[in-house]
Amino acid sequence: MRLTIHLDTFNCEHPMAFAILWLDKDSRQWSREGHLGLDLPEWGLLHLDCGNTLVCGSNDTTPLCVLEGLDLNGCDGPFEGETGSAQWCAKGARTLMTGHWHVQCIDHEHTAPEHGLFAGGDDA
Repeated sequence: MRLTIHLDTFNCEHPMAFAILWLDKDSRQWSREGHLGLDLPEWGLLHLDCGNTLVCGSNDTTPLCVLEGLDLNGCDGPFEGETGSAQWCAKGARTLMTGHWHVQCIDHEHTAPEHGLFAGGDDA
């Protein structure tokens, strides 16, 4: 299962700051599909902690962002339209910034990506 998550409404220097992330529930990886005003790497790993999803870098378990209440192990979700609080804690943030996450789309297909970060092999 893959989810498209929209992060926004962070109180930061750029009033229109947002990020769109593609989360792969099975591989526990994410990729950045779009962003403005939020400094994120191109991809990373997902970790789960007490019903929250931690968006981490590719080589680090320190969260860049915590998606509170987004339980990727839950039987009842996530579902399209689900929302919750997000805590931005990336390196550049001196203090935690609170924003929101929103599930825009859920893809239940198990199609392997042809190209890109999660394709594996030599093309990735």
